[in-house]
Amino acid sequence: MYSRGMTRSDIVEQVKSIYGISVSESTISSISDKILIDVEDWSKRLLEPQYLIVWMDAVHLKVRVEGKYINNAMHVVIGLRADGIKEVLGMWLNKTESASFWMTVLSDLKIRGVEDILIACTDNLAGFTKAIKSVFPETITQLCIVHQIRNSMKFVVTKDRQTFCNDLKQIYTALDEQSAAESLKEVKKKWGEKYKYAIDSWENNWENLIPFLDYPPELRKIMYTTNTIENLNRGIRKYTKTKVQFPDEKSVKKSVYLAIKNNEKSWTKTILFWGLIMNQFLIIFGERCKIKH
Repeated sequence: MYSRGMTRSDIVEQVKSIYGISVSESTISSISDKILIDVEDWSKRLLEPQYLIVWMDAVHLKVRVEGKYINNAMHVVIGLRADGIKEVLGMWLNKTESASFWMTVLSDLKIRGVEDILIACTDNLAGFTKAIKSVFPETITQLCIVHQIRNSMKFVVTKDRQTFCNDLKQIYTALDEQSAAESLKEVKKKWGEKYKYAIDSWENNWENLIPFLDYPPELRKIMYTTNTIENLNRGIRKYTKTKVQFPDEKSVKKSVYLAIKNNEKSWTKTILFWGLIMNQFLIIFGERCKIKH
């Protein structure tokens, strides 16, 4: 019941209703605390030496700190293993999301056995790419196109958004980088004067927005967006929404861990088009790719 998002008071009432037994909220808390041993073991477990892709993002939850409820960032990483199966590599709680803390996360992955990451997909948090390169210098970094579009829309008035969005689509659906660059020029020519900051954002992030265009369509679909981890974050929020505020870090770690394990139950099959994608990784990355074949 706790893992499905029920509050301690809800569990007390449910147990009383079904079994006629009275238990206190403190008892519920003590029982659920036993999960912390699993959380600790899971957080320190050895990982695979290589992940083909990792998706990284943070989900923000309110935690009581010194008597006040403040937003904390639970940093989460999903990795695509060499067998085509996804797994959550860990969760790390910090008061804020920052590039420097992501570097700590990446360093922890390295300590736990990760030697190489082929592709990393992230949002465009300032300094994120540098943080990745400082720990895994050979990793190809891909900024999430969906995040980039959302950020661009902040500078565009409502009546222009649909047209502007359609024009941007010509960039990220282009055949290759050259075609995408030409499309960006066209968008700039049409909108640059009116929405300078929106266009500047694409130009400033260009090197980390277009790597996916070097790859075949099947691989593009799984690397150009962080939807994989955003779906997990939605799953976490689903199981934690009844706990609007967490009394301490211990409580948030228990809840998020259980939500992750519930979501991972459906990750038993390889990703869609795995046969094609596996061959693409082998051809593109050659001997560096650790897929067994």
